[in-house]
Amino acid sequence: MNILIFGPNGSGKGTQGSLVKEKYDLDHIESGAIFRKHIGGGTELGLKAKEYIDKGELVPDDITIPMVLDVLKNASPNGWLLDGFPRSIAQAEKLWDALQKDGVKLDYVIEILLPRQVAAARIMGRRLCANDPNHPNNVGIPAIAPKDGKCRVCGGELSERADDVDEEAINKRHDIYYNDETGTLAAAYFYKNKAADAGFTYIELDGEGTIDEIKQTLLGQLS
Repeated sequence: MNILIFGPNGSGKGTQGSLVKEKYDLDHIESGAIFRKHIGGGTELGLKAKEYIDKGELVPDDITIPMVLDVLKNASPNGWLLDGFPRSIAQAEKLWDALQKDGVKLDYVIEILLPRQVAAARIMGRRLCANDPNHPNNVGIPAIAPKDGKCRVCGGELSERADDVDEEAINKRHDIYYNDETGTLAAAYFYKNKAADAGFTYIELDGEGTIDEIKQTLLGQLS
């Protein structure tokens, strides 16, 4: 099973992606995690990517695309869930062409819908667990608030991403996502328009529900 998942920063797509990954034993491939690995390792690629990420800007295609495609080629035989890529219509088209060339079947595309203002507020309250950044912790949402300053799931140390508390950076990231002409929404709609003829399923989810509500709706639509 191969899945693409779309959703603005703050929509919970990382959390939902992790739940799907565990249920179906997929490789959860996050472009952000790939970048963080390179940044943490101090690689040349990581340093270049960090300059863009810190400003809330899109990492150029010549850095992103070859890296993501290489990971997909080495993914689990059970399949993969790709999170955070593509982020533009150009990336969507190049990914589709690469999948067709390699004979890789796409089974589902998931889009989590969330108003921009709600997404921004969630980002400001988000905290990242040192053990698993997909553990949901948010100081602004009582249901998933950290416990005694620690991760509510595992008790790990929590931190803030610098761009999560920078309103200008958040706006830049959302400018990219909510752009339905050349940005990430345009990429999502590219796949939405292909779904029926290409034989994969496009799923839309209400991102304003609880984690469990979204999870149950999503799993109910995956076979």
